[in-house]
Formats: sequence, structure tokens, C-alpha cells
Amino acid sequence: MSVTLEVSGLNKRFGGIHAVKDCSFAIEDGTITSLIGPNGAGKTTTFNLINNVISPDTGTVRFEGRDVTGKMPHKLTRLGIGRTFQVTRTLGDMTVLENMVVGSSDTKLRSMFGSRMLDNEIERAFELLEFVGIAEYAYTNAEALSYGQRKLLEFSAVLMSEPQIVLLDEPAGGVNPALLKRMVGRIRELNEKGLSFFIVEHNMDLVMDLSDSVIVMAHGEVLLHGTPDEVQSDRRVLDAYLGKV
Repeated sequence: MSVTLEVSGLNKRFGGIHAVKDCSFAIEDGTITSLIGPNGAGKTTTFNLINNVISPDTGTVRFEGRDVTGKMPHKLTRLGIGRTFQVTRTLGDMTVLENMVVGSSDTKLRSMFGSRMLDNEIERAFELLEFVGIAEYAYTNAEALSYGQRKLLEFSAVLMSEPQIVLLDEPAGGVNPALLKRMVGRIRELNEKGLSFFIVEHNMDLVMDLSDSVIVMAHGEVLLHGTPDEVQSDRRVLDAYLGKV
């Protein structure tokens, strides 16, 4: 199986804190991989380094064999790397539909000339909103949605760019069981069609049920990369969560 995303020797310091230490791993194409670890392990920082929300001190990020280290997030989106955030970044003063198209590759350029949303963008947006089950809110301001609905909105908005891999930062956080079940179903359905997922998540039941492979981090370092069964049976993982590593 080919590798879709590979990081090698990533390092990031914030003052005297070495947040990510020589982090290296590879994500195989068409898989669901989860990144877990105790609080402060460096998981979200690693995500931020991959899509250059913050720049690594050293190390490389490769996507589909291409070095994309340091490329701006919007350029990575165009290349095929989608990303959601731990705290949703929906624009509350815009409608759900407007949130869907605002990230389209040429929206900002067209807005300089006062252009409206394109018909194909609207059609694509409605298809995705229907897919995640919130199409009825298309003309509602995003601030009126529940937190779980905003998570679904952000997820569907990422899909507008037709990514090859989606980085999901704590998709289960704050989401009620019914909406979480809907999101997980959509992740599975998209994965069956070939879309890769890389997920940071604290819900271990979800991680072990959903993932093909799991990466464990502790103190900024990769401790283990294996199958869910291998991770659950490794004493080092338990020690990391109990603070013994």
C-alpha cells in the first residue's frame, strides 16, 4: 500500500519546552489512522506542524511523495490536505451555506470583484450538507447551530475541496452520541470510497473501533505505531497514560 502522508524528524520548541521531538511516522493511503496520547503529548502541535499553522523547527512533511514542509495552509488544502480544529472555526455571522463555500479555492479572488456563489458550489454544498444531515439549516446563521452541528458543518466544509486526506482534531469532543454516530458513519462511508483520515481523539472506544492503525505519543515523542490490538496490549501505552513514561 502506498504512503499518502509522511513526517520525518519533526521538532518544535516553545521556549524551554520541547513540544515535538524527532517525530516520524507514515500514513498509508486509504486508511484511518488515529493519534492518541495523554494531555500535553504533542498531538495537536503535530497536526499544526503538518498543515503549517505553526512551522517546524526541523523536519519534513511529505504528501503523496512531495515535500510540502512550510507550505501555507490554503495551499495544502488545494493539494489535498483537509483539516478541522479542536475548537470549531465556523463563521457565526454567516449562513451555513456561506460557511460551506467561503473556503473554496477561488472564493476570495472572486469576492474582490463582488461575485456571488457559483451554482456548482451551491449544488456541491447542498450535497454535502445533506450527506451529514444538516441541509435544513443551509440558510441559518452558523451561530444558531448546536456545538455538534457546528462540528458537522466544519467537517462537511472541509470536504468541499475534495481532499485526499482529512485531519480531524477531536471530532468527538462535545458532540452528543446521536450526532457522533452520524459523523462516524460518514467517516466510514468516505473511507470505503478511498478517503484517508488522520484523527486526534481522546475517546478510546471510538479510536479502537474506527482505526486501522494507531500512533501513540508521549512527551512529544512517538511511543508506538501499531494496530489497535497491539496498542491496547502494550504496557508502555498504559504507563504513558498513568504518567510512568
